[in-house]
This record gives sequence, structure tokens and C-alpha cells, in this order.
Amino acid sequence: MAAVVDLTEPLALPRRVALVAHDGKKSELIDWAVYNSRVLANTQLYATGTTGRMLEEALGVPVHKLLSGPLGGDQQIGSLIAEEKIDFLVFFWDPMEPQPHDPDVKALLRLAQVWNIPVASNRATADYLISSPLFRNTYTRTKPDYTEHNSRTPR
Repeated sequence: MAAVVDLTEPLALPRRVALVAHDGKKSELIDWAVYNSRVLANTQLYATGTTGRMLEEALGVPVHKLLSGPLGGDQQIGSLIAEEKIDFLVFFWDPMEPQPHDPDVKALLRLAQVWNIPVASNRATADYLISSPLFRNTYTRTKPDYTEHNSRTPR
């Protein structure tokens, strides 16, 4: 069990937001982003493949575009989470369609859990999280301390 320690500094402003959507959910994510464009204009946006291009076009703001999810984009976002370079993950995934890269998706969601990153997997949750005063104001996130785990794990 990991201990929990307070970060010594608040999360960065502007927030660093990763946006991901399966093919069947891309239009829903774009609609959500346009609806919340004023708030998102004050963030640093990261997105996988086609989603990033669509967001940039719809919002008219720069988006850090990574690889397509199945080609490693999900893993790139996971790496950014582990490096503490992502503060918030919006991942509209499609529960009705099997995904060939499902292990990558699970790994991404696992990393968000490991590092205590807020995750919105549908529009309702994304609306609640982005409208929270904690999203726009100073917030000190707690993160787990894996020192004990790392000391007993063979390398």
C-alpha cells in the first residue's frame, strides 16, 4: 500500500489536459470541447492522432498532437502522466465497440489511477470536473509515495 504525501507545490496553471476519444466518440468529445472552449483556451491541450487535429481545427487553439492511440499515442499520454506533465485526462471511450488496443487503454487508465490524475470517461463527468473551482484555481494534488514499493521491487 502506497503512502500518500502532499505535493510541495500546487499543480501548474494553466492546467495540462489530455483529450482522447475512440472513433465512435470523437464527435462527442469535439462537441464537449467546443462547448467548453472558453475554459479550454486557458489550458495546454494534448491529444492523440486524429482527435488532436480535429480539436485544433474546431477550437482554433494549438494542441500538442501525439501518435494515434493504436500506434502508441495512449502510451505517450501515459508516459506524460508518469512524468507529471498531465493534470487532467478526458478519455471518451466507446463501451459498445471492441478495441484492438484495449491493453494500451487499460494501461493508460491504470497510470492515471496510480498517479491520482482526475479522469473523465463521459460528458457528464467531464462537465462536472471542468466546472469545478478546483480546475481553475490553485489546487494541491496528493500523490502516492512509492518509496517502499520501489525498495522491495527487483530492478
